[in-house]
Amino acid sequence: MEWLFETDVLLKLVLSAIVGLVIGLERELKRKPVGLKTSLVISIVSCLLTIVSIESAYKSPGSESVNITMDPLRLAAQIVSGIGFLGAGVILHKNNDTISGLTTAAMIWGAAGIGVVVGAGFFAEAITGLALLIFSVEIVPLVFRMLGPSHFQEKDLLIKMTISNKDNINDVIDNIEREKLTVTRLRIKDLKKESHLLQFRVSVHFQRRITEVYHTISEIPFVENVEIENI
Repeated sequence: MEWLFETDVLLKLVLSAIVGLVIGLERELKRKPVGLKTSLVISIVSCLLTIVSIESAYKSPGSESVNITMDPLRLAAQIVSGIGFLGAGVILHKNNDTISGLTTAAMIWGAAGIGVVVGAGFFAEAITGLALLIFSVEIVPLVFRMLGPSHFQEKDLLIKMTISNKDNINDVIDNIEREKLTVTRLRIKDLKKESHLLQFRVSVHFQRRITEVYHTISEIPFVENVEIENI
């Protein structure tokens, strides 16, 4: 197993570690569930398995005297299946019917994929792929948010409030819409003691602070208490 100490193998492992570091830092800075350590492990191990898969296909015992036809990427092909379990683990379905973690799951898949590319020896392609990956996740959304259609300049908020009289529900909704809060979903639930729970999903400009929205909603007549969540 002397090939494990060859310069090109060490170079591949180091490059895969750098790839995992960059992707992990991007997730870590956004405080996502998959951070630096996880991305490093995924990228390095994916690269290592690819190296082992390729080298074992050509350096297995007897391969010099016998015509052995082995798939050089047989181990690497299984990485996709293994990463699927990790990706599914970070996708969350919240009580408010919103799904989060899709980008993080995709980044996990990307870290594994680039690790395989590095392990196969395509260094330029791996670096280009990493650059495009970070550009797509960081720069493209920012450009669309600044210059794109109004849809890209909005963020969604989940607002929960209680009112005591159901006859005031329409007045509350009218007041919310007058405050430039676009209601995209409404749920009404009866509570004890003749109170009513109103759950809104609204769209607001991305630069508008949640505290500002909270104070605005709190001052609406007939509203007893307010809870706001950024989704």
